[in-house]
Amino acid sequence: MTVQLREALASDIPAITAIYAVEVTDYVNTYEYEVPDEAEMHRRMDDIKGRGFPYLVAELDGKVVGYAYANTYRTRVAYQWTVENSVYVDYGCQGRGVGSALMQGLIDACVARGYRQMVAVIGEPTNTASIKLHERFGFHLVGIFKGLGRKHGRWLDTVQMQRPLGPGADQPPAEEVK
Repeated sequence: MTVQLREALASDIPAITAIYAVEVTDYVNTYEYEVPDEAEMHRRMDDIKGRGFPYLVAELDGKVVGYAYANTYRTRVAYQWTVENSVYVDYGCQGRGVGSALMQGLIDACVARGYRQMVAVIGEPTNTASIKLHERFGFHLVGIFKGLGRKHGRWLDTVQMQRPLGPGADQPPAEEVK
């Protein structure tokens, strides 16, 4: 079985919502407390895609088993060449190359759009699968924020990782907004 990547479609929202719901209710890979409904997930996807960011899904045997997108890192204009990534994989499909395919596809799409830095905000140092995935793709640890969030009755540390895209900060961007 080969992982197939493609741009996310509105028809993928039920699968995306189901994958994310497990993250919200059972884990601390997102600090969201309430599971967003399909209408909210659709609104979020439309917003991200409408601003020109990539939003991908991964399929195995025709079933959506993961998704990834890039989004604004911070809103100040000086950050316009930096994106934050999000990668989610159905727990039943982990270890099958889905996360790697999504990460490579997301990196490629962001390089093609001219972004220069990618930041990962990983919920907790115990999320070794996500940390190792990011390390395989050239991310390095920037730091760990202690007790930055609280979920499931405990304080959570947050891992920050970063990698350059394309020429990174070694060259100015093609167009510079002042």
